[in-house]
Amino acid sequence: MQSLNPSPSPRYWLAIGPGALGGNPVRAWPSAGSRFYFHHLWAPLAVFAGLSLLLIVLHGDLWLADRLYAMEGHAWSLRTGYITQDLLHAAGRQASKDLWFTLALMVAISLLLRKGRQWRWPLIYLLLATALSTAAVGLLKRWTNMDCPWDLLRYGGDDAYYSLFMHRPSILGHAKCFPAGHASAGYAWVALYFFFLSARPRWRWWGLGFALGLGAVFGVAQQLRGAHFLSHDVWTLMICWLIALALYQLMLGRRRANLSAQAAS
Repeated sequence: MQSLNPSPSPRYWLAIGPGALGGNPVRAWPSAGSRFYFHHLWAPLAVFAGLSLLLIVLHGDLWLADRLYAMEGHAWSLRTGYITQDLLHAAGRQASKDLWFTLALMVAISLLLRKGRQWRWPLIYLLLATALSTAAVGLLKRWTNMDCPWDLLRYGGDDAYYSLFMHRPSILGHAKCFPAGHASAGYAWVALYFFFLSARPRWRWWGLGFALGLGAVFGVAQQLRGAHFLSHDVWTLMICWLIALALYQLMLGRRRANLSAQAAS
């Protein structure tokens, strides 16, 4: 006999919220094996693992830093350069802060004006995702205890090189150079992808491109200054992406599922 209550597709699990009790469609989140998670979680994690293997385990970080160091005359001559230090580091960091405070103002306006109601929750999501991403990277910098390239004997500094997966002797003092803090001021905005995925799906790639471009510019500037290895930026990007994805599922995923169900009905 056929069951009167067939189980949901294994590709989705059901999440019933307050709105579903009033006759609205039951909301569905994609399961771990869905196409959504393949494109937004598993594929990025696979690329991240491959890059980490190449840069950290196989010493791609040192290979690239050696060439940058040699290109600058065997000294981090761009460490105090106007473009790398004053413009892209100091002014860039302040610009990202100003953008966040502007976003906070937009959230406040959306709470006051009825016309901004449809943007309210996505804006709150974006505000939280960017703040949590930069905060997480900042906290990890205090815990990972890794040197900047400019601190290493290999590049004119005083310390021996210890990779992420090696024990660094406590006699060397505490280091705070991993992951890349400044790059997080750009990569935190990968949350724009999910912001637009919820509010204006056609714009999501523009949001992602903006964040990747900004983070890459900030990251390359810091590598040219001797402040970070490339893997530091890769880890920062992955941290920001995972936080943006997790918060999207918690705050906006069910909202988008409802909108899709309404459009299909």
